[in-house]
Amino acid sequence: MSIYNSIGQQYSETRIPDIRIVNQLINLLNLPKDSVIADIGAGTGGYSLALANQGFIVNAIEPSVVMQKQAVYSQVKWFTGHAENLPLTDKSVDGVVSILTIHHFSNLEKAFQEIHRVIKDGTIVLLTFDIRLAQKIWLYDYFPFLWEDALRLLPLNELTNLMHSNTKRRVEAIPFLLPHDLSDLFAAAAWRRPELYLQPEVRASISSFALANQDLVEQGLQLLAADLSSGEWTKKYGDIYNLTEIDIGYRFIRATLDN
Repeated sequence: MSIYNSIGQQYSETRIPDIRIVNQLINLLNLPKDSVIADIGAGTGGYSLALANQGFIVNAIEPSVVMQKQAVYSQVKWFTGHAENLPLTDKSVDGVVSILTIHHFSNLEKAFQEIHRVIKDGTIVLLTFDIRLAQKIWLYDYFPFLWEDALRLLPLNELTNLMHSNTKRRVEAIPFLLPHDLSDLFAAAAWRRPELYLQPEVRASISSFALANQDLVEQGLQLLAADLSSGEWTKKYGDIYNLTEIDIGYRFIRATLDN
């Protein structure tokens, strides 16, 4: 995840934790307050802090020092490390969360084995996505590389099977319908706010834009800007304004021990 040493400079300005995601994490963890939670790939620690503010003890694991330096609060304990080699002792946490990070893991099998090693009997909660489950919205007409790149990621059923075999837990997927007003501006979060994709600071904190061929990004931006200016975008896609939430393939994955 060294990419975030370069693209993560202003990450905390546009990737503001969304309270609905926080509440869902807490609901799915189903753990008492004062439980120790590991947040793997914590970024600038927004969700770590949100969980700490709800009474959890949070260990944030993040490889990018640039990201960590933006976390100017003391409620969270920070560790520099990767998912495949967690800097935590065996059975040292009650629960694990990882929010929109597993597509950056270099070895999912090893990462899940590490999670299994450090967790006690509690719950693992991931937020991830499978583009194969998504509606193909306007975003992919302007930036088709986003769709093509996402198809290279592991399908949801293969992901859950891999997680089950390496964590010895029962795994279930829960759809996360994206609200139209998310504060955490990840890849498809601005699905009803197309003008936000024209802002460099928004794109800079979305890895799929930062890693893409910038000529293709620029082509899409020019077309999007022109269509928004002329009213063509509204003519073609304006019906989306009637929606308050949408399924674009995002899923919470919860892994629990069978009782």
